[in-house]
Amino acid sequence: MPAEGDLWVRSQVQRPGKQIELVSAEMLAPGPDGAPRPVARATGWRLQHQDTEELAHAAAPLPRPRAEAYDRNLKAKDWDRNYVHSLEWLWLTEPLSEGPGESWINPTVDLVNGEPMTQLERLFAVADCANGIGSKLDITKWTFLNTDLAVHVFRVPDGDWIGIRAETSYGPDGIGTTIGTLFDEQGAVGAIQQSVLVRRRPPRA
Repeated sequence: MPAEGDLWVRSQVQRPGKQIELVSAEMLAPGPDGAPRPVARATGWRLQHQDTEELAHAAAPLPRPRAEAYDRNLKAKDWDRNYVHSLEWLWLTEPLSEGPGESWINPTVDLVNGEPMTQLERLFAVADCANGIGSKLDITKWTFLNTDLAVHVFRVPDGDWIGIRAETSYGPDGIGTTIGTLFDEQGAVGAIQQSVLVRRRPPRA
């Protein structure tokens, strides 16, 4: 998807209902011929709220606090300016270590210039990081592009920082799956899953 230029969004309610409804949206950007073409699609189930405070529960334990995390200084790497530069990203685990990877992330750039993000927008802005956090692959030798992003939220997050605990499993045919949990600083708020396309990087010339 282009980082600048004109973008269009069209949305619709695909399945209306009183308690649940299915909505979808499509983003378009100019193609090579200048005509708008789809570059991203999303669907989501909207569920009616009811008071269930008495049974609220989150099974996943909270990650360690941000005070115990460290900055890997990814912005200083020899990369073109990209998505990473829009984040404050603190790590609780070492890269390629055993077990799930854990990070705290704070998006610092508005999705729409001048419009503060909602709490759900902040969560979705960083959820795509899960396959990187949960990776067990050396980024200098492998690529691991996620082809989709499925997020289930049972509580709207509170605060600027989103925690992610994620781990990726790899099959023998270049396909992996990332599974993770999303947090705010009070506890778990949802879950995430991604399909991952794994490829060996070609040798540098």
